[in-house]
Amino acid sequence: MTLDVVNSDNKKIGSVDLSDTVFAGPVKTDLIWESVVRQNASERRGTHKSKNRALVSGGGKKPYKQKGTGRAQAGSTRSPLWRHGGTVFPPQPRSYDYSMPRKVERGALKAALMSKLNDNAIVVVDELKATEKKTKPTAELLKRLGATRRTLVVDVQLDDNFNHSARNIAGVKLVASGRLTARDVMDTTRIIATRAAIERLQEVLG
Repeated sequence: MTLDVVNSDNKKIGSVDLSDTVFAGPVKTDLIWESVVRQNASERRGTHKSKNRALVSGGGKKPYKQKGTGRAQAGSTRSPLWRHGGTVFPPQPRSYDYSMPRKVERGALKAALMSKLNDNAIVVVDELKATEKKTKPTAELLKRLGATRRTLVVDVQLDDNFNHSARNIAGVKLVASGRLTARDVMDTTRIIATRAAIERLQEVLG
């Protein structure tokens, strides 16, 4: 299988061979799901917190005498049974981050790329560079390459001028190929990748 390689004017100038080990076979959606859930979990702040009876202020005085009132015995007004009391087993700050085997992460990325390839959503360009840090010409370049509402731009190493020019464009996300994840791929409608990025991804994922 091959993909056409275009220049900045969206004109074909060559092609790139796609490896069957990366861009062929069934799309394993379960791996994509696992990878996306793990990345979402790792970005949770986990700062939620409620107070237990040890942390609630007050309650140092016994509310009433031990016997003779006809009421249940109580030693503190901050018991979880009382209004304004502490919470039983309250949520505490924690990290939701967890790791997955590298093989699973790579399998998820391969599945995501295959899914976008089946949707004809991948455009391969020879290079992505800008002569100056200006948003307008970069936006016009991406529009010629078929950029849509959500576009993912992938390169081995992002050009500094292009990076500064494109990062202000709404709906455009720039990612280096070495940091690409399955969630990045699935959360987009168009992928614009350089030939070098496709070759690097095939080298790593193969």
